[in-house]
Amino acid sequence: MTAFDLNILGCGSATSTLRHLPSSQILNVRGNLFMIDCGEGAQLEMRRMRLKFSRLNNIFISHLHGDHCFGLLGLISTMALQGKGGTLTVHIFKEGAELFGRMIDFFCRERPFDLKFNIIDTHKAVIYDDDAITVTSFPLTHRVPCVGFIFSEKPKLRHINAPACQEHNVPAHAMNSLRHGSDYVTPTGIVIPNNQLTTEPDAAISYAYCSDTKYSKRVINAVEGVDWIYHEATYGDENLKNAIKRYHSTARQAAMAAREAGAKRLILGHYSNRYNDESILLKQAQEEFPSTMLAMEGMTIDLNKL
Repeated sequence: MTAFDLNILGCGSATSTLRHLPSSQILNVRGNLFMIDCGEGAQLEMRRMRLKFSRLNNIFISHLHGDHCFGLLGLISTMALQGKGGTLTVHIFKEGAELFGRMIDFFCRERPFDLKFNIIDTHKAVIYDDDAITVTSFPLTHRVPCVGFIFSEKPKLRHINAPACQEHNVPAHAMNSLRHGSDYVTPTGIVIPNNQLTTEPDAAISYAYCSDTKYSKRVINAVEGVDWIYHEATYGDENLKNAIKRYHSTARQAAMAAREAGAKRLILGHYSNRYNDESILLKQAQEEFPSTMLAMEGMTIDLNKL
């Protein structure tokens, strides 16, 4: 089974505390690392979790509040000092590209890698695509322009049924075609159907990142049918008025969104620092959507395991 792992670097809101770091995650897709937001402390947590800077080539910034992007300059400086090669692409709003571009050019003039900014906006759009994954942005409902991201795996290849292939003397050079679904034709012209020589591929998994946003039907519609959803849960029920006022969500609202979107699993995060124990948030969410878990720094979640 190919890697599709979510690594939690930070799951707090607003400021760093002794319990939580601001928002940052890394999605490992078949050995390639994709960072989602870059709050303060992201690079230190990467070191603790032994995630390689050299494998990080894309950073996605959801919006321009400091707790989602203040770690960017320090991370890029460290990557330059470590001699990272290739290309690093930061997917960010235009204002962010202009601001961070000036700071990076001032502090990190000599970079061994090519730094690119991919300008995003609040319209739903495909912003990244390769052989393994497609990344789509979609608008969230927050106080400033803000987007979420959906990471959708491409359909995976079929598995070779080794005993069946041996029985039919299938040569090694035909295996790749079999994995892509082709039948095998013997030297004498006999067609062996693909389903006799292979088994079903692993399911392609999808993951949506929704932070920061208030409870919104627009967001629910955008993530409909996604397997895993990370949804901000800044507050508990007792702070519903604050959630509405500040364009954030309660844990219960996050769970309602996951349920209404038809998700299989929900991850809560972006906790207010008023909570010394997030179990109350988990309890409230699980009353609406039992398949809910809490994000915590240092956690690695295998998204293949639904």
